[in-house]
Amino acid sequence: MTRRADASPDRPAAGEDTIAAIATPLGEGGIGIVRVSGPEALTIATRLFRPSRRGPRQGRLESYRLRHGRVVTVGGETIDEALLAVMRRPRSYTREDVVEFQCHGGPMVVRRVLEEVLAAGAKLAQPGEFTKRAFLNGRLDLAEAEAVMAVIRARTEASLRAALENLGGRLSARVRALQERLTRAIAQVEAGVDFPDDEVDESPFGPLRGECEAIRGSLAELIASAHTGKILRQGLKVVLAGRPNVGKSSLLNALLREGRAIVTPVPGTTRDAIEETLDLRGVPVRLVDTAGLRATADPVESLGVERSREWLRAADIVLAVVDGSEGLHEEDRQLLRELRDGAIVLANKVDLLPGGRLPPELAAELVHHSGGRPLVAVSAATGEGLGSLEDELLRFVYAGGAEAPEEALVGSVRAEEALRRALGALDQAFATLSQGLPDDLAVVDLREAWGALGEVTGETVTEDILDRLFAEFCVGK
Repeated sequence: MTRRADASPDRPAAGEDTIAAIATPLGEGGIGIVRVSGPEALTIATRLFRPSRRGPRQGRLESYRLRHGRVVTVGGETIDEALLAVMRRPRSYTREDVVEFQCHGGPMVVRRVLEEVLAAGAKLAQPGEFTKRAFLNGRLDLAEAEAVMAVIRARTEASLRAALENLGGRLSARVRALQERLTRAIAQVEAGVDFPDDEVDESPFGPLRGECEAIRGSLAELIASAHTGKILRQGLKVVLAGRPNVGKSSLLNALLREGRAIVTPVPGTTRDAIEETLDLRGVPVRLVDTAGLRATADPVESLGVERSREWLRAADIVLAVVDGSEGLHEEDRQLLRELRDGAIVLANKVDLLPGGRLPPELAAELVHHSGGRPLVAVSAATGEGLGSLEDELLRFVYAGGAEAPEEALVGSVRAEEALRRALGALDQAFATLSQGLPDDLAVVDLREAWGALGEVTGETVTEDILDRLFAEFCVGK
């Protein structure tokens, strides 16, 4: 299925329903909005809205103007004093006629307005149906539509900026550029297959190998950006782990710049995980302090230790904390040996060492037992090294850099999966040719890659995918 790019902007598609929903969060607020979109939106507005001032143009609801008045029932009873916003097709969010009743933000008020709109002939919108219509009517492609929800859910400056870039079409532009390059490659190979007499002894695919390899490289870069896109969308799950009294809770407090966790010299103070959120230079972080890892006969502490190990398995990145003012304990060595990719070793309490420096032999032992994981010397008490720790975390987020890349980021699992299938099809085309098989078989693979790229923007998407995607949206958007 493809979006309705050929639909006329001057009239809605025949048989389309008019839909309505509350577009603001439920609960008390300064304003509550009921949004209506479809062929009967203006008619419904005329029936339910009474303007305060009547003039010579009263019969026409002008686009992009706010009008003050009253929302009334079909029987004429006043529901609320309100503003009416009118956006005529095609210059609206859905490219249909859209009206919004902007009422006082009480839940009873907006509910009553919605009930009257439905009674006047509208149907209750499904989750994401307004944005789905924007996609079907060609105002947004699918990558841009997904970015709408990412904008709404953004929790930091960096995640908002990435979502806005995709809403503005940056990812879509990169994907379409790759499609165009594939289209030219396919056309040249097909020309060689269709007119073999015009060719010498060389395969028509031969001269295009370099171009296809370049396309593959661009695809791989896009797929790699999905790592950062996922973190900006969902947050980086960072887990502090280590034996008791190495300073995990103190580090949590230092990173948060507040005394969130209880800190005492008594081992085993933290019995359960403490989770807090942190804005790390624009990156949303879920910071988790866990119970100290050690063998214990205390049944309550044992449960905490087991939960700590569950958090370790679920973490995006583990901060393995050791006491840098002491030598390594066996519990430290065991934790370091168990670390996987996505871990940083923290040698805490360096303020207690002479000159505040970690002994070289201890540093070498930490690197050895952790398999070469990054090592940062810190002091939760003085804040020393916390900037370096933040830099290491950002290098994990941005795949080696400490700042957000300028290129487009893949913003959804769906888009990442489509890009991976495109890459797989391109690799299959190379495999086909390397086996000496006919060039037209490679064309099949190239076309499959082109179609997978089309799924990112929605050119080749199915109705089932659309239904699943927009079901994740909120009602009213």
